Amino acid sequence: MIDYDGRVFRPVSLSPNGTVSTETVFVYRQRRRVITSAYQGGDIVAGHLIGLVDAEGNLDFRYHQLTVEGELQAGSCHSTPEVLEDGRIRLHESWQWSTGDRSTGTSTLEEVRPD
Repeated sequence: MIDYDGRVFRPVSLSPNGTVSTETVFVYRQRRRVITSAYQGGDIVAGHLIGLVDAEGNLDFRYHQLTVEGELQAGSCHSTPEVLEDGRIRLHESWQWSTGDRSTGTSTLEEVRPD
């Protein structure tokens, strides 16, 4: 199982119907199979996710967030990890809004290493 605890991610590709941007920063925490993250940046004032990680490192989670326009949004996401040559993790995400238009999308997040 991949250990996500303390890893920091930023989006590198996004669907146009999403709200996060390349300015959004996700800080992951893990305790056994439980994954959580607090995130913010760009149009996101505050966001949280909670979910589970399986033996292969796949993530299944729910998220909710508040935008700078004052809109509360929520949805679900499934992320599949890819370990890059330099050891960082890239997450391939498929998600769906449970609020608003209930549309689907994809995004890719990459781990950011501290300078």
